[in-house]
Amino acid sequence: MHVETYQDVMVADPVFGPVWARPGLSRRDRRFVTLTCVCASESVGDMNDHAYAALASGDITYDELLEFVLHFAVYCGWPRGSEAEGAVRSQFARLAAERGENVPSRSDLPLESLGPTDHGRRLDEGEKCFVDVNLLPAPPRDSPYFQAGILAFVFGHLWQRPNLGRRERRLITVAAVGVSEALGPIYSHVGSALESGDISRSEMDEVILQFSAYAGFPKGRVLQKAASDSWQRISASNQEGQ
Repeated sequence: MHVETYQDVMVADPVFGPVWARPGLSRRDRRFVTLTCVCASESVGDMNDHAYAALASGDITYDELLEFVLHFAVYCGWPRGSEAEGAVRSQFARLAAERGENVPSRSDLPLESLGPTDHGRRLDEGEKCFVDVNLLPAPPRDSPYFQAGILAFVFGHLWQRPNLGRRERRLITVAAVGVSEALGPIYSHVGSALESGDISRSEMDEVILQFSAYAGFPKGRVLQKAASDSWQRISASNQEGQ
């Protein structure tokens, strides 16, 4: 596959093409949803193809894809994240070779990119970010999972990192919890994405259709029910507040 003939992944496919061509969601947004699904699968070929296409099209930069890998790894697991990191790096090198370019060596990232080293500040910021993202009270600091994992790292660092915005992280997370089939996180993240306005109801429907094409319609139906239930709750709450 070459950049000249692989501009839009699956666009010419009679099954997937109509999904990619639909309005209501940008191609860049569709790439984040699709990358999450294929990186969560066991198909290295699909993973490589979609990483290559995202880079070759210019829809997602190399630095953004590397940031995608970190966010993906947190929600889909570090072993799958390791596979995704390898795919992104190999396809960046492949594209550079096709263009006759050398792959520049990357410098070590600065220590400042790891966020604040003051643990108290990190936990405080993690609690605030948790509330901002999930629209729920922050969990207690009484277990390693909540303190070190959720508050200090996931929301005390990950969701605040540069190179990806809140909307992109929402798209990745919704797709990631969808493939995990964990109902609690599905309802939490689908609901907060809608309630925050980061993803509109019509956009969520497109996200779920794109997700279903690559993760399967049974999993897509679970996301669709979560979106419908969440939207009913949000609408009822808004009517009560009027």
